Amino acid sequence: MVKEEKLKAVEELKKAIESHEVIGIIDVHKLPTTQIQQIKKKVRGQAEIRITKKAILTNALDGLKKDNLDEFRKLLPVQSGLILTNMDPFKLYGIVDKLKSPASAKVGDIAPKDIEVSAGPTNLLPGPAISELSKAGIPAGVEEGKIAVKKDVVVAKKGTVINAAVASALKKLNIQPMLIGMNVVAVYHKGMIYAKDVLSLVGEPYINKLKEAFTQALNLSVEIEFPAKENIGYLLAKGYQIASGIQSKIGGKS
Repeated sequence: MVKEEKLKAVEELKKAIESHEVIGIIDVHKLPTTQIQQIKKKVRGQAEIRITKKAILTNALDGLKKDNLDEFRKLLPVQSGLILTNMDPFKLYGIVDKLKSPASAKVGDIAPKDIEVSAGPTNLLPGPAISELSKAGIPAGVEEGKIAVKKDVVVAKKGTVINAAVASALKKLNIQPMLIGMNVVAVYHKGMIYAKDVLSLVGEPYINKLKEAFTQALNLSVEIEFPAKENIGYLLAKGYQIASGIQSKIGGKS
């Protein structure tokens, strides 16, 4: 890309960014082009996705007059893009995070959950495949002219690295344990930067956090005996237990 083309690309991207209130940084490392195109179609009318070289993204962001953009720009990964919209940052994250599709596991991938191979027949013909499944820790034999898995087995625990034997066996069995999609790194809105750990609280995780916080606050209020509408029943029960304990000690001494 010659200098004039780069300058034109930067100016064009700047105009696109300025016409939207919300800017999201996305990491597209290992994300196939076909997947990117599918996601673009699904968010059309709601958001605009721009994938280009990091230098162009950086220069476009540098030329904008927005608060706190320097810190936001530092979050750009090597293979990155921008998602531009006017919708709420949390709503944007919720939509993009769900746009994932199953994919085969590759060597070095991290298991997103316990990967289990269920017992039963397969479409594999007898031969070297039995040995390949065995190397992955999958017990197999021949039943009615086809290879069959003899019992349920977990070939990779959640959080572990998938090795070559397991990746090959899963591919033969047409098991796709991975989810491929755009990784939203952070979202910028009116000077505020929302990192992924904050954005991911949207929906059920946020409700669970609120429940956890309420339980902890309730336990603390009972422990320090601070009366409130929500804990009065627990305080009365605690008081009754203490009174009963004192009464039993007095009665024992008499």
